[in-house]
Amino acid sequence: MVRINFSRRSFRVPAFLLKKAQISVEYMMIIGFATLMALPLLIIYYNYTSDATEAVASGQALQIARLIADSSESVYFLGSPSQTTLKLNFPDNIDSTNLSNREVLFRMNIKKGRTTDIVQISSVNMTGTLPKTAGMHIVTIKAQDGYVLVTSN
Repeated sequence: MVRINFSRRSFRVPAFLLKKAQISVEYMMIIGFATLMALPLLIIYYNYTSDATEAVASGQALQIARLIADSSESVYFLGSPSQTTLKLNFPDNIDSTNLSNREVLFRMNIKKGRTTDIVQISSVNMTGTLPKTAGMHIVTIKAQDGYVLVTSN
């Protein structure tokens, strides 16, 4: 028995209970230390995955822009009645799209409110609209007299 004094009273506590309390405190300290060590790893993991996601989305937008520019050139040089249809998967962080003269432009949101432009130049004039919503879209590219019309369904 161990005697513990609190102000004017004293209590007798069996020694095995003090041993259990010490083990519990040590266990809580180990768990707390492990949590503090794991927290920076979780933050690093989150930053790495968000950077990788942005790189994949930018690469996907660039591939779509190249495909639209290349298909526009092919359709234009084949002549007026020709057209082609593309089934494209647009990434989710597109802020705006623009087809003007010879450029395909995707403005994309990246982390911390910044934007980046993905631009692909073509040798033919293009006009029309592209979607900015994420997901599968069917894009039709049709040759006209002197330009290419790009539409999305």
